[in-house]
Amino acid sequence: MGILEGKTILVAGVTMDTSIGFATAKVAQQQGATVLISNFGRALGITRRIAKRLPTEPPVLELDVTDPDHLAGLADHVREHADHLDGVVHSIAYGNPETLLGGKFLTGPWDDVAQAVQVSAYSLKSLAVACQPLMSSGGSIVGLTFDATTAWPAYDWMGVAKAGLESTSRYLARDLGPEGIRCNLVSAGPLKTLAAKAIPGFEDMESTWKDRAPLGWDESDHEPTARAVVALLSDFFPATTGEIVHVDGGYHAMGM
Repeated sequence: MGILEGKTILVAGVTMDTSIGFATAKVAQQQGATVLISNFGRALGITRRIAKRLPTEPPVLELDVTDPDHLAGLADHVREHADHLDGVVHSIAYGNPETLLGGKFLTGPWDDVAQAVQVSAYSLKSLAVACQPLMSSGGSIVGLTFDATTAWPAYDWMGVAKAGLESTSRYLARDLGPEGIRCNLVSAGPLKTLAAKAIPGFEDMESTWKDRAPLGWDESDHEPTARAVVALLSDFFPATTGEIVHVDGGYHAMGM
């Protein structure tokens, strides 16, 4: 018996098998969950292929969290495979590396910033509202962040978007709490993902993490982060909401 036995989980934003979303889907299945995953556009074909690498091949839904029609139809599409959701994972972020990252904070154009905030932060609210009709008391929403309390080198406008995500999670915790639905975030250290590869200078951050994290840090190991997400999806945190759980080897707690 796993800690998600009998639960149905949607993991939104699974692209490659090196993603946190993929690792979360895998651990969730290992812990007994029925899992659905999503992506959209050209990445949808990739997601369908890598879905076969999970312990059980899950249904793959097309979902663009910036498309009102996709969001409006999400509940019906989920119902083609399951009659409810016990948990939702938001593993979605985007910031144009050509204009917003790698030292481009002062020159980032508003249109690109707006898209980054919509995709990376506002979409947590959009996804939660779209899934709300499928969820009941005891449900859990978990998103993924990268510590937004610090101005990181190269991260620039994605840091602002993550700050928006963290605030959005707290307001969702407030407004969904009366329905018994929790909303929390996991703040992971730097991990080798498709998104991280697009950030100029991200490798330098990885080396710093290894030196300063008291537990050490393996940027290629996604499982500790996935386990934290799965724990928050489970019934083992029934009174925890609006929280940010750090999975970073302890880096965030260390001084200079």
